[in-house]
Amino acid sequence: MPKLICKQVMFYSENDELIFFEWISRIKGIKRWQGVSDEIHLFLPKSTVSATCLKDLTALFFRYKINMRQLQQFVNTKNKQWYMDKNKYWYEEVFGNPKIQA
Repeated sequence: MPKLICKQVMFYSENDELIFFEWISRIKGIKRWQGVSDEIHLFLPKSTVSATCLKDLTALFFRYKINMRQLQQFVNTKNKQWYMDKNKYWYEEVFGNPKIQA
């Protein structure tokens, strides 16, 4: 079961925190979550996620400045073309700077 770690998530208000947890409860690919010290662990039932789930996780992680490298594990033949598009806002955060990679 894949686990994503949201470390030291910064909430700017009580409502911001409330929205975060409401958001993760609406992402169908997340089975459950658990707070551990300064981390929030998100558990997914399988290593393959839908395009909608991956888009929601990407937006959530980008918005809350969570380590997006973890999302690489969800790349597969069905989503590789659109998810690994170097022009997308998330590319560098998930895959690194394409200018550095040879």
